Amino acid sequence: MEKLGNQKTEGQLHDGVTSDSDGYNKHEASSHDGHDFQTVDESADNSNIYSQGGKNFRTLKRWDTIFILFANQIGLGILSLPSTLKTLGLVPGIIALIGIGAISWYTAYELLQYYRIHPQVLNIVDMTRFVGGRTLESIAGVMMMIQVIFVAASAMVTLSIALNTISDHAACTVVFIFISCAACFLFCLPRTTKFVSHLGIPNALSVLAACIIVMVVLGVDGPRGVDNMSEWSREIVIVGNPSFRDGLNACLKIVFAYAANLSFVGYLAEMTAPLEDFKFCLTVLECGSMTMYVIFAVIFYCLGAEFTTSPILGSTAPVFSKAAYGVALPAIFATGLAYGHIGSKYIFVNVMRWTGNLHEVTASSVKSWGTWIASVTGFWIVVFILSNAIPVFDSILSITSATTISWFTYGFSAVFWFHMNKGQYFRDWKKISLTIVNALLIIMSLFMNAAGLWASITELLDIFNSSSGVRGVFSCGDNAS
Repeated sequence: MEKLGNQKTEGQLHDGVTSDSDGYNKHEASSHDGHDFQTVDESADNSNIYSQGGKNFRTLKRWDTIFILFANQIGLGILSLPSTLKTLGLVPGIIALIGIGAISWYTAYELLQYYRIHPQVLNIVDMTRFVGGRTLESIAGVMMMIQVIFVAASAMVTLSIALNTISDHAACTVVFIFISCAACFLFCLPRTTKFVSHLGIPNALSVLAACIIVMVVLGVDGPRGVDNMSEWSREIVIVGNPSFRDGLNACLKIVFAYAANLSFVGYLAEMTAPLEDFKFCLTVLECGSMTMYVIFAVIFYCLGAEFTTSPILGSTAPVFSKAAYGVALPAIFATGLAYGHIGSKYIFVNVMRWTGNLHEVTASSVKSWGTWIASVTGFWIVVFILSNAIPVFDSILSITSATTISWFTYGFSAVFWFHMNKGQYFRDWKKISLTIVNALLIIMSLFMNAAGLWASITELLDIFNSSSGVRGVFSCGDNAS
């Protein structure tokens, strides 16, 4: 970005920077001496490099954005949620689904507030520079890439499970992961994000259809492992009694289901009217996600009871599991593709910045396209390696949540809130309450880093030691068994 020192004025910030329900100071930007700013036009939401020269990358309208957000969020996460109710119990599980979803909604709204002050940012990492300078920006950049790579790898692992199930493990799991990565690589080659929005409707429909297949089969024939439905009595746990490790891993899987916050700023940067539309888009996403998650998790758990598996698509007889996975393939693929594009775009922009060619980001030059293709290639090579290192569905979800999702969904939003409200933490009872809430969000993120990693890694090692399928990294074993 072009460095213009502290030339940002109140007038330049005025568009979209007003007091919100959390109450931040509209003059706050003037106190951030020492940071780099780019001139914010009178129309503040048109002030990043995606609309400067070359092709205009700011193409997302309201419903384009909603479809992309659903493509990002509704996919892998929903497949593990019924098993969390099995672990936590029906009532605690529902409370966790709604509570964690509400927290994610609030922290996403904090991102929108901070974006109003700094509408020139391209992603959440850019935001961290205004808090901690280049040092925090570099740290956050590494963390962002770790999360994006982990989520994309989670999608590749799930695709390999689907292909193993559909084909009766006709090939080595490593081969299936390679095929999945290669397909996503090809579909990531277009440089604008708008094409991902077209996956939103197929994504939602494929998840819904796969879930309906499993739901009907569980209701009629029962889950895999039940030979006689008339003699089977479902054991539904109202309040569970899990160990600390199992309970924490169950919560980490719910956190994963609400992990789309990382991508929100990137989509704000590509929206035609982010300040007007994003709040509505966010409301539709979070209300829709929480409703869908609770309904499907409860129904699946009540139907599968003690035989509920993760992913849930494997809970039925083999022939029906094959059908469900086949129908769900677009949703799983869309998740990997969406995060793959985010990661590739981040690498691309930074390489262009480091080489002094940022002005060519939107140009159709050989240099620009060559850098883009190299960025996409490098990203998916790393994803392929990680997918084979952690080829277990539950474990890769939990490790991802514990590693970086905790910060990008909760921790960094709280840090931004403290930065916006500097000097006002104890101004009134509302500020005091929000100060406590955001301090707890940071503490929660640190806890998930430490305890969450311990819980998820020890669980993975136990699976390697006891599984009849996958018994280590780069294993040809059946990870669907």
